[in-house]
Amino acid sequence: MGISGKNSGAILSKIATNNQHGENSEYFDGWKAYDKDPFHLSRNPNGIIQMGLAENQLCLDLIKDWIKENPEASICTLEGLRQFSDIANFQDYHGLAKFRQAIAHFMGKARGGRVTFDPERVVMSGGATGANETIMFCLADPGDVFLIPSPYYAAFDRDLRWRTGVDIIPIPCSSSNNFRLTVEAVGWAYKKAQESNKKVKGLILTNPSNPLGTMLDKDTLKDLVRFVTKKSIHLVVDEIYAATVFSGDNFVSVAEVVNDVDNSEVNADLIHIVYSLSKDMGLPGFRVGIVYSYNDSVVSCARKMSSFGLVSSQTQLMLASMLSDDRFVENFLMESSRRLGTRHEIFTIGLKKADITCLTSSAGLFVWMDLRHLLRDRNSFESEIELWRIIIHKVKLNVSPGSSFHCTEPGWFRVCFANMDDDTLHVALRRIQDFVSKSNNKTIAKASDKDQVSQNNNAKKQKWRQSNLRLSFRRLYEDGLSSPGIMSPHSPLLRA
Repeated sequence: MGISGKNSGAILSKIATNNQHGENSEYFDGWKAYDKDPFHLSRNPNGIIQMGLAENQLCLDLIKDWIKENPEASICTLEGLRQFSDIANFQDYHGLAKFRQAIAHFMGKARGGRVTFDPERVVMSGGATGANETIMFCLADPGDVFLIPSPYYAAFDRDLRWRTGVDIIPIPCSSSNNFRLTVEAVGWAYKKAQESNKKVKGLILTNPSNPLGTMLDKDTLKDLVRFVTKKSIHLVVDEIYAATVFSGDNFVSVAEVVNDVDNSEVNADLIHIVYSLSKDMGLPGFRVGIVYSYNDSVVSCARKMSSFGLVSSQTQLMLASMLSDDRFVENFLMESSRRLGTRHEIFTIGLKKADITCLTSSAGLFVWMDLRHLLRDRNSFESEIELWRIIIHKVKLNVSPGSSFHCTEPGWFRVCFANMDDDTLHVALRRIQDFVSKSNNKTIAKASDKDQVSQNNNAKKQKWRQSNLRLSFRRLYEDGLSSPGIMSPHSPLLRA
């Protein structure tokens, strides 16, 4: 027998029943709508297209080809069956040594070879979700605060807060400077938190940014490293989109900054990186999350906690082989960047045809789309949600409203473009273009109606003025002036 909602609070724990999961946000509501009516080119062509899921499906063919060429990498093939007993047996939470070596090597490759990572500092977790929660458990107590620039990833409310009891204080960023984070804004938020008697334990960044697709430059990262060192608070950098850069400057990892900044200006014990293969490799189902810390105590603590979310030995074995193949990795990273750039260009050009612009970005699997001009009220989040509901239920696209990312300005939407094939993308673009075209036609029709009303009113006013003008002339003449063409300098008609 199930537990009724009325009685669940008395039976379940406070953690199980608190509202910090964020499941009731529009971000997750869009997914639920998609699940009820998923688009398919042939089976359900009028269904909802999933554009709220940041997945990289553009290079899975390369991974499939590698698997075909390397059957010995899996214990589920005849070629790899000899390893079955070793891999199927219990593995401790350190993980396979060759897996940690391979992923440390790949992390360096994904950052252009400009930095190296120590395999002994690699801690496994169940995806980036598990890695983010693990680092929170290691660094903070319930009620402690982390600062985070907004807009930020919608599910951070779940990942960072739900079970840990940690609080998040947003650092508002605005479109006036393209949502760029400054150390001054961080300092302001830190000061405000302290004035409210909050215990600030650290700063969390996503770089490249989700949902913006922008990257922090090296000078800003250096300033932020100096800031946390001066304040003795932690810096956690989520770098799960490190290899999704498709244009502009190279991605700069905080690991580079740790190596470059003078030792007197950086306390490396305060620096931690979260990584995953979900975005860069397009393997979210493998649940590979990584905590990488320069702090020995954090590595030790996180490793003990990782027993609650290990990566399966079978997955470790295959990935250890794949990520150690330099020729494959280099080709994959180059081709992924090229395909992401092409897809981004196709999508943004298609949006421009509908007079829709996006924040300029150079990384990620999404765009930060500006629909402020389509809001009923540009200053209203209520208008944003109204528009979002129309896009979900009428246009049949699951896009994510900016308010679910804690954006302080209504009208911005995150739209994912790498989780579908070309045909589906073109259907999505056509739907957007048709929607905007119809909206513009309605606006023109309303404006035309208003113009007609205005013209009628102006005609009535003109007729009224002419009538009153004739009456005024008559009164002036009747009041004894010699000619209706000669008016007193004090006449209200002259002042008009």
